[in-house]
Parts: sequence; structure tokens; C-alpha cells
Amino acid sequence: MNQKTIPFAVFSAALLMSEIHVSASASEHGSEAEAVKMVKDAVSMVKSAGTEKAYKAFTDHTDNSFKLKDLYVFVYDFEGNCLAQGANPKMVGKNLLAMRDVDGNTFIKGMIDMVKASSKGWYGPYKFNNPATQSYELKKSYCERGAGDTMICTGIYSGKG
Repeated sequence: MNQKTIPFAVFSAALLMSEIHVSASASEHGSEAEAVKMVKDAVSMVKSAGTEKAYKAFTDHTDNSFKLKDLYVFVYDFEGNCLAQGANPKMVGKNLLAMRDVDGNTFIKGMIDMVKASSKGWYGPYKFNNPATQSYELKKSYCERGAGDTMICTGIYSGKG
């Protein structure tokens, strides 16, 4: 091999590896249908087991049905207090009503307003850190009204924002 072919071979291998990585990452994204099912299952668990047990299961993954691919459940009250968070337990107990994405969108407030108005639906897109890839990606979340003045949500990532 001469010097001119080595860089091309290295470039080709790197390109191939990045294409393989993108394909693998795309298959790890949860679907809209999986997100809706996860929220409906979470709402059912709150009704049958109560908030304390359900929120613990969502946050600690004591019930594996609330962690699938890059999907997880998060719960907020209408004041913006995080009650459960399947990706980052450190958020539980914090008021995140004013939290903004990298574009300045107050997405928690937006989700709460949507649930107050419609009881359920999709909110987004907004940009949020995907814990599976450790990068900001476009995300939209399916939310339903939970117990009292709360919302239960699961978001789907759709790639780089």
C-alpha cells in the first residue's frame, strides 16, 4: 500500500463504523407506540399500586416495564416539581418548571399547560440530553394526566437537534 491509499482506507473504515453506529443507535430509539403504551401502563400502576410505590418503580426501575431502549417515565406535578424520573433520580424533588432546553423553551411548563388543557397528548419537539447517547437530541413527549394535579410522561428521541 502506498501513502495515498492508507488515509482513504482509514477514512473508509471510519465512515463504515459511523454508519454502523448510526444504524445501531436508530434501532435503540423507542417508538411513539412504545411511549404511549409505557405512559398508559404507568397511569394504570399509579391507580392500582398508589403513587409512592409507582413513582419508586419509575425512578428505580424496580419494574422493568418502565425502562425500554431509550424510553423512561417521568412525573411532574402542575407546580413543576419532579416526582419521578427514570433517567436521572437526582431530579426528583426539584422544581423544574422554569427549566429551559438549549433553545430557551420552557418545556416542562409547556407539557404541564398541554396536559391541563387536553388531559393527554404529545408535546414537542424540544432538545434534551439523551442519557443513552450523552448528547442533545430532538425529543417529544407523550403525557397523560396522572393522580391529582400531575402528569406522567415518556419522551421519544429522534436524533440530533
